[in-house]
Amino acid sequence: MERKHSRKLKERRGGNTCFWEICLKFDIACICLLACLVISGMGRGEAVRQNIIAAVKMQAGTQDGDSQAAGAPQAEKKKVAITFDDGPHPQYTPEMLAGLKERNVKATFFLLGEEVEKYPELVKQIHEEGHLIGNHSYKHEQLSKLAMEQACAQVARTNEAIYKLTGTYPSYLRPPFGDWRQELDCKVNMVEVLWDVDTRDWSIQDHAKIVEKALKDVQENDIILMHDGYETSVTAAMEIIDTLQKQGYEFVTVDEMIFD
Repeated sequence: MERKHSRKLKERRGGNTCFWEICLKFDIACICLLACLVISGMGRGEAVRQNIIAAVKMQAGTQDGDSQAAGAPQAEKKKVAITFDDGPHPQYTPEMLAGLKERNVKATFFLLGEEVEKYPELVKQIHEEGHLIGNHSYKHEQLSKLAMEQACAQVARTNEAIYKLTGTYPSYLRPPFGDWRQELDCKVNMVEVLWDVDTRDWSIQDHAKIVEKALKDVQENDIILMHDGYETSVTAAMEIIDTLQKQGYEFVTVDEMIFD
C-alpha cells in the first residue's frame, strides 16, 4: 500500500507541473501575438479583437489536446489471481492450458513433485506458455505433521524436479491443506502462498455450484484456489474467467499480486 500511495502522489505532482507549463506557453503566445499586431499597425479596433479571440481558441484547443495526451492516468484494472493445485493431470491440465491460452490469461500452478516426475512434458508446457509454477510438496502430505527432515525433503525434492525441467527453482510454496509452521522454513528462500477464495471444486465437482461460489466470494486482489484434475474444474474455471473479465478484472500470477 505504501508504494502505491507514493506512486500516485508522484503522478499528481507531474500533472500539476504539466498544467503550469501549458499556462506559461499560453501567456507567452498571447504576448507575442499582441506584440506582432502592434508592430504591424493592427494594434487597435475589431481586427485586433478578432485575432486575439482566434489565438485564444487555437491555444485552448492545443491545451485540450495536450491534456488528453498527457491526461490523468487511467484507473488500473481490478486484479485477481487464479491458481491450480495438485497437477499436472494428463487429461485436464492440457484442457486447462488450452482454455487459458485462448483467453490470454496467465495462471499459477502449484505442482506435486510426484506428478511432475510422471508428466514432465506438461510441466515444460506450463512453463513455456508463461504461467508461474509453484511447489505443492511431493506427495500432498500435511507437512506440519511430518518430522522436520521429512517435510524439508518433500519441498526440496519437488523444487529439484521442477528445476530440472524448467531451469528455474520455484519461489512460491503452497503447503497442502494450507498448513505450515514457521519453523519449517526448510532453509529455502520461498514465499508461502495461501488463498482468499476456496472454490472447493475438488469436493463439489459441480460446474454451476463452483462458479456460483467463486463469483459470490471474489473481491479485488483475491487469490482463487482451484484444481486442474477434474473436468468440472476446467469448465468452471473458464466461466469464472469469462465472467470476471467482463466485470473488468485482469488475471495475474501470484507474484504480481503479492509484490505489486
